[in-house]
Amino acid sequence: MIRAVLADTGPLYAAIDRDDADHRRARSELVRLAREKRNVIVPCPALLEAHRLVMRRLGNQVASSWLDEVLRTGSLVNPSLEDYLEGVRRLSVLPDQTITLFDATLAALAGRLKMQVWTYDHHFDVMRADVWR
Repeated sequence: MIRAVLADTGPLYAAIDRDDADHRRARSELVRLAREKRNVIVPCPALLEAHRLVMRRLGNQVASSWLDEVLRTGSLVNPSLEDYLEGVRRLSVLPDQTITLFDATLAALAGRLKMQVWTYDHHFDVMRADVWR
Protein backbone atom coordinates (compact mmCIF):
# COMPACT_ATOMS: atom_id res chain seq x y z
CA MET A 1 0.00 0.00 0.00
CA ILE A 2 1.21 3.50 -0.87
CA ARG A 3 2.22 5.58 2.16
CA ALA A 4 -0.44 8.18 1.47
CA VAL A 5 -4.10 8.89 1.99
CA LEU A 6 -6.68 10.38 -0.37
CA ALA A 7 -8.27 13.42 1.24
CA ASP A 8 -12.02 13.91 1.22
CA THR A 9 -13.39 17.45 1.35
CA GLY A 10 -14.47 17.30 5.02
CA PRO A 11 -11.02 17.01 6.60
CA LEU A 12 -9.48 19.39 4.05
CA TYR A 13 -11.97 22.08 4.97
CA ALA A 14 -12.00 21.35 8.70
CA ALA A 15 -8.23 21.77 8.88
CA ILE A 16 -8.49 25.42 7.79
CA ASP A 17 -11.69 26.59 9.51
CA ARG A 18 -11.15 27.11 13.24
CA ASP A 19 -14.92 27.26 13.74
CA ASP A 20 -15.53 23.87 12.11
CA ALA A 21 -16.63 21.17 14.56
CA ASP A 22 -13.86 18.87 13.27
CA HIS A 23 -11.06 21.47 13.20
CA ARG A 24 -9.05 20.12 16.13
CA ARG A 25 -9.51 16.57 14.91
CA ALA A 26 -8.29 17.47 11.40
CA ARG A 27 -5.26 19.36 12.72
CA SER A 28 -4.37 16.49 15.05
CA GLU A 29 -4.72 14.00 12.22
CA LEU A 30 -2.44 16.10 9.99
CA VAL A 31 0.21 15.85 12.70
CA ARG A 32 -0.34 12.09 12.90
CA LEU A 33 -0.14 11.71 9.12
CA ALA A 34 3.17 13.59 9.13
CA ARG A 35 4.45 11.43 11.99
CA GLU A 36 3.46 8.31 10.01
CA LYS A 37 5.23 9.81 6.99
CA ARG A 38 2.05 9.63 4.91
CA ASN A 39 1.44 12.05 2.08
CA VAL A 40 -1.96 13.65 1.67
CA ILE A 41 -3.10 13.21 -1.92
CA VAL A 42 -5.87 15.60 -2.94
CA PRO A 43 -8.26 14.48 -5.66
CA CYS A 44 -8.92 17.43 -7.98
CA PRO A 45 -12.70 17.32 -7.35
CA ALA A 46 -12.04 17.60 -3.59
CA LEU A 47 -9.75 20.56 -4.22
CA LEU A 48 -12.51 22.29 -6.18
CA GLU A 49 -15.17 21.56 -3.58
CA ALA A 50 -13.01 22.57 -0.61
CA HIS A 51 -11.86 25.76 -2.33
CA ARG A 52 -15.50 26.77 -2.86
CA LEU A 53 -16.24 26.20 0.83
CA VAL A 54 -13.17 28.12 2.00
CA MET A 55 -13.93 31.01 -0.35
CA ARG A 56 -17.61 31.26 0.62
CA ARG A 57 -17.15 30.81 4.35
CA LEU A 58 -13.74 32.36 5.03
CA GLY A 59 -13.28 34.80 2.15
CA ASN A 60 -11.23 35.20 -0.99
CA GLN A 61 -7.95 36.07 0.74
CA VAL A 62 -8.03 32.99 2.98
CA ALA A 63 -9.04 30.85 -0.01
CA SER A 64 -6.12 32.13 -2.06
CA SER A 65 -3.60 31.48 0.71
CA TRP A 66 -5.10 28.05 1.41
CA LEU A 67 -4.96 27.11 -2.27
CA ASP A 68 -1.31 28.18 -2.50
CA GLU A 69 -0.46 26.05 0.54
CA VAL A 70 -2.31 22.98 -0.74
CA LEU A 71 -0.66 23.25 -4.15
CA ARG A 72 2.76 23.74 -2.57
CA THR A 73 2.54 20.91 -0.07
CA GLY A 74 0.05 18.45 -1.51
CA SER A 75 -0.06 16.10 -4.43
CA LEU A 76 -3.02 16.17 -6.78
CA VAL A 77 -4.67 13.32 -8.63
CA ASN A 78 -7.49 13.31 -11.14
CA PRO A 79 -10.03 10.50 -11.25
CA SER A 80 -10.14 8.68 -14.57
CA LEU A 81 -13.24 8.14 -16.66
CA GLU A 82 -13.23 4.57 -15.35
CA ASP A 83 -13.29 5.88 -11.76
CA TYR A 84 -16.40 7.93 -12.55
CA LEU A 85 -18.07 4.96 -14.23
CA GLU A 86 -17.20 2.76 -11.25
CA GLY A 87 -18.68 5.47 -9.02
CA VAL A 88 -21.93 5.30 -10.99
CA ARG A 89 -21.92 1.50 -10.63
CA ARG A 90 -21.44 1.82 -6.86
CA LEU A 91 -24.44 4.16 -6.67
CA SER A 92 -26.57 1.69 -8.62
CA VAL A 93 -25.97 -1.09 -6.10
CA LEU A 94 -26.78 1.18 -3.14
CA PRO A 95 -29.95 2.98 -4.29
CA ASP A 96 -31.27 3.37 -0.74
CA GLN A 97 -28.23 5.45 0.31
CA THR A 98 -27.71 9.19 -0.16
CA ILE A 99 -24.19 8.78 -1.50
CA THR A 100 -22.99 11.44 -3.92
CA LEU A 101 -21.28 10.65 -7.20
CA PHE A 102 -18.29 12.56 -5.83
CA ASP A 103 -17.96 10.20 -2.86
CA ALA A 104 -18.56 7.09 -4.95
CA THR A 105 -15.92 8.23 -7.44
CA LEU A 106 -13.45 8.96 -4.64
CA ALA A 107 -14.04 5.47 -3.24
CA ALA A 108 -13.44 4.00 -6.70
CA LEU A 109 -10.25 6.05 -7.13
CA ALA A 110 -9.02 4.90 -3.72
CA GLY A 111 -9.72 1.30 -4.65
CA ARG A 112 -7.88 1.58 -7.95
CA LEU A 113 -4.86 3.25 -6.32
CA LYS A 114 -5.03 0.92 -3.30
CA MET A 115 -5.09 3.88 -0.94
CA GLN A 116 -7.01 4.72 2.21
CA VAL A 117 -9.45 7.63 2.33
CA TRP A 118 -9.12 10.36 4.95
CA THR A 119 -12.76 11.21 5.58
CA TYR A 120 -15.38 11.83 8.21
CA ASP A 121 -18.22 10.61 5.98
CA HIS A 122 -19.81 7.30 7.01
CA HIS A 123 -20.78 6.59 3.40
CA PHE A 124 -17.25 5.39 2.73
CA ASP A 125 -17.83 2.63 5.28
CA VAL A 126 -21.12 1.77 3.57
CA MET A 127 -19.22 1.48 0.27
CA ARG A 128 -16.57 -0.63 2.04
CA ALA A 129 -13.78 1.76 1.14
CA ASP A 130 -10.55 1.49 3.10
CA VAL A 131 -10.83 4.44 5.52
CA TRP A 132 -7.77 5.78 7.32
CA ARG A 133 -8.40 6.07 11.04
